[in-house]
Amino acid sequence: MLLTAIDLHKTYRKNAEKVRVLRGLDLEVHPGEFLGITGFSGSGKSTLLHLLGTLDKPDQGEILLEGRRIDHLPNAERDRLRNQTFGFIFQFYHLLPEFTTLNNVLMPQMIGHSVLGWLLNRREMRRRAEEMLDRVGLSHRLKHRPVELSGGEMQRAAVARALINRPRVLLADEPTGNLDTATGAEVIRLLRELNRQDGLTIVMVTHNLDILSETDRVVRLVEGRVENPTPGLVAV
Repeated sequence: MLLTAIDLHKTYRKNAEKVRVLRGLDLEVHPGEFLGITGFSGSGKSTLLHLLGTLDKPDQGEILLEGRRIDHLPNAERDRLRNQTFGFIFQFYHLLPEFTTLNNVLMPQMIGHSVLGWLLNRREMRRRAEEMLDRVGLSHRLKHRPVELSGGEMQRAAVARALINRPRVLLADEPTGNLDTATGAEVIRLLRELNRQDGLTIVMVTHNLDILSETDRVVRLVEGRVENPTPGLVAV
């Protein structure tokens, strides 16, 4: 098993009130799988994704990567996981407005290297970034800034940025939520291509049932737990 969540609990405080989001959730993610996670608003979808990617810690329970517990690691090790093992894309693209498309994609490599390491390897890193942008159809947009890109182009740039360090797992939180239907379908086709051709493991949170047909398996969250997959939603 690549990723395993065991008995996850997570509670947030909203003013004086405690909001229980996850209530003993268990989940397994297989290597090379394209897994869809759905559920009503407030069911814990985004919280689960953040915990799987070590962006946050559970109050109780464990997260394992190939049998090794990762949720309780020191901050520096969790930072390395987020830079090298996990890639993230979100509904909002989080591109830095002052940087070009190419430099936005290069950002994870800049962060993951020392100044000297960056200077010694910047040509190879730039080549890799250009290749990724070509693969997502943005080779003609290298020098454009986010304000000059369409929504679909910004999301494809975000995909390239997420994959620049060759992560093993891509965590996608509502990746089509800010896009029109046709553009969203293009992004999902791109993710499916990356999954099939590269064996990239993808965990995608969405409330859009139409795009779940591209996934291998669908789980539904209900009140902070995994419910049995809904008939008709599991791709075959």
